Amino acid sequence: MIEVKDLTAEQAAAELERIAAEMAKADIAYYQDDNPGLTDAEYDSLKRRNQQIEERFPELIRADSPSKRVGAAVKSGFGKIPHRFPMLSLGDVFSLEEVDEFVMGVKRFLNVSENIEFMAEPKIDGLSFSARYEHGRFVQGATRGDGTTGEDITANLKTIRQLPQKLPDGVPDILEIRGEVYMSKADFLALNQKYEAEHKKTFANPRNAAAGSLRQLDASITAERNLSLFAYTWGEVSKRCWDSQAEFFECLKKWGFPTNPHNRLCLSLQEIDGYFNRLMEIRADLPYDIDGIVYKVNSIALQERLGFLTRTPRWAVAHKFPAEKAITKINAIRIQVGRTGALTPVADLEPVNVGGVIVSHATLHNEDEIKRKDIRVNDYVVVQRAGDVIPQVVEVLKEKRQPDSTEFRFPTTCPECGAHAVREEDEAVRRCTGGLTCPAQAIERLKHFVSREAFDIEGLGSKIIEQFYNEGILHSPTDIFTLEERNGSRGPVDDLFAVIDDKALHLERRDGWGKKSVENLFRAINDKRHIELPRFIYALGIRQVGAATARLIAKNYGSFARFMTDMLNQDTERLLSIDGIGEAMAKDIVEFFKEEHNIRTVNRLLEEVKVEDFADNTDYNSPIAGKTVVFTGTLEKMTRAEAKAKALSLGAKVAGSVSAHTDYVIEGADAGSKAKKARELGIRILSEDEFSDLIK
Repeated sequence: MIEVKDLTAEQAAAELERIAAEMAKADIAYYQDDNPGLTDAEYDSLKRRNQQIEERFPELIRADSPSKRVGAAVKSGFGKIPHRFPMLSLGDVFSLEEVDEFVMGVKRFLNVSENIEFMAEPKIDGLSFSARYEHGRFVQGATRGDGTTGEDITANLKTIRQLPQKLPDGVPDILEIRGEVYMSKADFLALNQKYEAEHKKTFANPRNAAAGSLRQLDASITAERNLSLFAYTWGEVSKRCWDSQAEFFECLKKWGFPTNPHNRLCLSLQEIDGYFNRLMEIRADLPYDIDGIVYKVNSIALQERLGFLTRTPRWAVAHKFPAEKAITKINAIRIQVGRTGALTPVADLEPVNVGGVIVSHATLHNEDEIKRKDIRVNDYVVVQRAGDVIPQVVEVLKEKRQPDSTEFRFPTTCPECGAHAVREEDEAVRRCTGGLTCPAQAIERLKHFVSREAFDIEGLGSKIIEQFYNEGILHSPTDIFTLEERNGSRGPVDDLFAVIDDKALHLERRDGWGKKSVENLFRAINDKRHIELPRFIYALGIRQVGAATARLIAKNYGSFARFMTDMLNQDTERLLSIDGIGEAMAKDIVEFFKEEHNIRTVNRLLEEVKVEDFADNTDYNSPIAGKTVVFTGTLEKMTRAEAKAKALSLGAKVAGSVSAHTDYVIEGADAGSKAKKARELGIRILSEDEFSDLIK
């Protein structure tokens, strides 16, 4: 893998795309399926590389970046519960030096030099929950979900004996307690032994067991398993009666919630270092799994000043433990083809246990990575799990290499369709040129089209998509919406990707299908003939456009017609004014609309579905809600970061450049070209004091 410091801009953009895709897939496996394909070490490694690339190339930060994403969408089968206050995740650090950088960053943001108190808490490896109490009684429970909407697990949480059902007098009328549900090591071992005796599939680790148990549709199954919990923070509260994290823990104990006995207030970096080393020593002897330590600014007043980034608080960070590693053998190297045509090498490993999870595959990223590490078939390698994504090969044990070993030759043709696989200058990825004539790309794009954050069509899973594609039933997204019509009349629609077949499909006559299941499929498809704008844009599979980017585009354009018109005219002014969309991403979006077959597909889709205009239902009650704001120059009463965070919290859109779509420019000392352009365009310019008065 190319070092971050050696990446070109094009290579960096390609890496950010790859990492975003891998981590999105891993998030679904972890949060929805409770069956991670990557270890914590692998996941953390991807997250870290993403962060390093974004720090070096801030202009390439993707709107669907993992640094802006929390969890995964709610799985069907559970009711949905919106979180009044988002359940965000934490940023990660991996060394004391990085903890020091985090602490110094907090001080710089607050413009203070004295020591700041931090509460240190063991990071439990379980499933996050939220428990809502009204007038002292437990009324509702939810998972984190995607951070804004969780799954209704009220009945399941009630089965956990440690969760109080009624609180003592004096608690706030509305009190939302958040924490982590986990399964102890002893209970995990007992459960797996029971399942082995009953010839059932066992769990890979306690975290999977806890998540799978808590997210049962039948709460009686949850009740049969011994789950535990720790409370550690709050969400919505009608009246806060604590001024620090330490005081909050005292309240939790008084109210009957279990808190971790190893929580400790640290007054200096030296105390933090000592606490971390102590937890590392006793980690194996703890009755539950932990994967790091969380440090939180103790003062609530300071927490409120620090605020939040897109998906993480500025006042807290997770200090992760080192990745776990193991040695195994590479049995084969195969090439996977993704929906954008990217050829990704994957090592098939001799199965090995890494940190309690059996690993049999590892990503090799790209051909440069293979060359740099000189990875070959039959090599013995060190693999590590650094998160919940596919494992990575850390190094090759060349002293174990066989004498007749030969270098791996990366293919220059697509293994799926035989088309040329081209690597553009300054790109790390080699791509198939077959487009949608390549079955791998076509199938993956169809899977993407019906995926949970796109059209989310029940009944069209991966296996069905592959089967229908291979049998000529589906070749383009439009074919999905003509299935019912063709089931008793004619073959696929006559478009660029469809195959004509005059015979009716009669899906109900197929093995595994029946009249009811076919009716359910058609109902699920027809339910999606009205689609939200962000979902439609995401479903198109435009390179670099993830779910978060699609929502940003939808929010700024309002309608698909307006967005498509600008893209067809190659007018990117509005697009580039969106904070988080840079030149590389804008280029990929415009390129998508240059392809005639893409335009044809979009137009045929628009004949079958109605794309709803974007409606921002967020209740913003401020004079800058929905306005686009640009900051320029040096602010005196608050840092630029603090001002930007404040504007975002009040519903504004903060842009990085001035355009005709800008509403306000806030001008500090030594303002430069942005202020000049604002005056040329006649945009209202505010001083820092005027901005403060406006948002009071």
